[in-house]
Amino acid sequence: LKDHTVPNGEPNVSFSHAQSLSASNSTRTSSANTISGDKHFVCSYCSKRFRCFSQLTIHQRSHTGEKPYRCTLCGKRYFQKGHLYTHQRTHTGEKPYRCSLCGKGFIQKCTLDKHLRSHTGEKPYTCTKCGKGFTTKFNLNKHLHMRKHSGEKPYVCTVCGKRFAQKTYLTTHERTHSGERPYSCMECGKSFSQKSSLNVHLRSHTGEKPYSCSHCGKSYAFKIATHNHTSTPEEKRFECVFCRRIFNKLTYLKAHMRTHSGEKPFVCTVCGKRFAQKTYLRIHQRTHSGERPYSCMECGKSFAQKSSLNVHLRSHTGEKPYSCSECGKSYAPVNETCYTESSVH
Repeated sequence: LKDHTVPNGEPNVSFSHAQSLSASNSTRTSSANTISGDKHFVCSYCSKRFRCFSQLTIHQRSHTGEKPYRCTLCGKRYFQKGHLYTHQRTHTGEKPYRCSLCGKGFIQKCTLDKHLRSHTGEKPYTCTKCGKGFTTKFNLNKHLHMRKHSGEKPYVCTVCGKRFAQKTYLTTHERTHSGERPYSCMECGKSFSQKSSLNVHLRSHTGEKPYSCSHCGKSYAFKIATHNHTSTPEEKRFECVFCRRIFNKLTYLKAHMRTHSGEKPFVCTVCGKRFAQKTYLRIHQRTHSGERPYSCMECGKSFAQKSSLNVHLRSHTGEKPYSCSECGKSYAPVNETCYTESSVH
């Protein structure tokens, strides 16, 4: 009997059996903690507490950097198995969460929930400074980081000196100088300086028209097209006292009034030239900085003004909107028509 007992009188249990008992007790303890609401599992890195050991294990990977779940298609790794499953849908194209109102599909439920607010108009996130509401927390944070209230612009372009409220805006702007286009279309290979431009371009392949008129249901690929469609003459209610021209916004009327008063409050800091509107000053400043923010999606050629890009696009589309009043011949640029009428006829 002596050989089968330890000095303190306790039974000599095998190590593997002891592990089993310990695991069983741990499971019972974990279960009891979950039921009681206690958080007895403490992170050794930050002291955050958890109800379940599995939650603690997942959390600790944020400290260790461990990503045990790997995508077999692209090699990208994740902390949680659920994140891997969500990512894999970007490869398979699966969109299990569908909007019951417009039929649009989404990879994640949280994205569907955000989308539904575009139908309901719900804006649960409010700015404490100005009271403006937002559909997502991301948009609220973006509003705050834009420093709308302080007017602060701490990020400066080293090439032209232009200032920005956010670093991401500076990074995007710097591409107008470097010519960098990091976002490429997988369908046709066209490259873009901004991800948003790529997303808009992709609609030319998918045929997606996410913006629709609430009155007639007509759909559009671009938000501005929907706005132009829904605007009515009744909405244009600001009238110029000099020429009776009507504007739908007070800011547009104020800018227009300077054409009558001759006021030019916006001054170029480089050459001293003055302008009636801030937009004209910005366009002028590009002659000094060399900035060309408007790029042709067809050939990549860049322009300082959007109007110049629109004229250039006709060289690809073949559009000739201007015609000679004498002979009816059509032309792409208006100045070419004027030249023909004055010299030929």
